[in-house]
Amino acid sequence: MGLGTGEQIVTVAAVLLGALTTHLTNHLTERSKVKYELLTRWDDRKLDAYSQYVDRVRTGIFLAVRLYEHREGLRRSDIPEAEMVADLAEAERFQGRSFEQIMLLGGDDVIEAAHELHAAVRAIDWQATGKVPGTLEEWRERNRLAFRAINAFHESAREDLGVQGRVTGEQHPERDLLLPAARSGDAISE
Repeated sequence: MGLGTGEQIVTVAAVLLGALTTHLTNHLTERSKVKYELLTRWDDRKLDAYSQYVDRVRTGIFLAVRLYEHREGLRRSDIPEAEMVADLAEAERFQGRSFEQIMLLGGDDVIEAAHELHAAVRAIDWQATGKVPGTLEEWRERNRLAFRAINAFHESAREDLGVQGRVTGEQHPERDLLLPAARSGDAISE
């Protein structure tokens, strides 16, 4: 006994519908998988760019501090001043390259935080090299502003990457610069 034409059409339609549904489900699953892989890949690149930028900023600040302390007679160095200036200039170049990666990969808030950080670090560099004058207290305030800007950058980067928690706020009070205690007889005031 054979199936009627109507039953055959229903059977073929059911098979076609099942095949179409399977194909559509596989296509959507694969598309979702590729999209997730792309997002993960970009998040990995963002994380690398963000951490590299902060590392280069901190390196530049360290080099500026070394130069400033040497120029101001706070801590002499055996490294010639011209070499320290060249090291700082090279660090600025690497920071600039990292900054460009932030501009390419970062979200709006991250880019704005990077601009603020970049400006704060340039102010440190300018005082260290003598391009702008300033007192020791102005120097320290420039450094405080830079480290606040680093924290703001961290906050923006964490949010952009979907990391929960904060690096500032009630659970993480603002900390001041770590400064050595003044030695007796030193003219440097805290």
